[in-house]
Amino acid sequence: MTDESPALVGVVVVSHSSELAEATVVLVSQLANLGDDGPRLVAAGGLADGAIGTDAVRIADAIARADAGSGVVVVADLGSAVLSAATAIDELLSSEAAARTVISRGPLVEGAFVAAVQASAGDGLDGVRAAADEAASMDKLGDRR
Repeated sequence: MTDESPALVGVVVVSHSSELAEATVVLVSQLANLGDDGPRLVAAGGLADGAIGTDAVRIADAIARADAGSGVVVVADLGSAVLSAATAIDELLSSEAAARTVISRGPLVEGAFVAAVQASAGDGLDGVRAAADEAASMDKLGDRR
């Protein structure tokens, strides 16, 4: 990315498992062929001691690392991960950062992938979130029912 290029929307992957969040970031980075000039894709999984769970502070830190100025789309694995992400946004981020951070209703892996692809294409926050949300209705089977 050059200095003239607009900042890309970042993506945060929130999972109860740090291993799952990290693996999702690695998979998406490789499948989407994201380079150093691509969107920031950051994992926020598990608890500090390695246990299963979600931590609003870890999520807020990940959002701060992913935010290049154009906002962040958060994808999460389960309902309580969404609650922790909402807590991070509502209570731990500055009002400016919170205003440009959204949570997707899309699935974790597919949502992260399409969000990263749309962000790398230069889509804005609303477009990246919409793509991640639409991943929930992707027909992976096609005619193979």
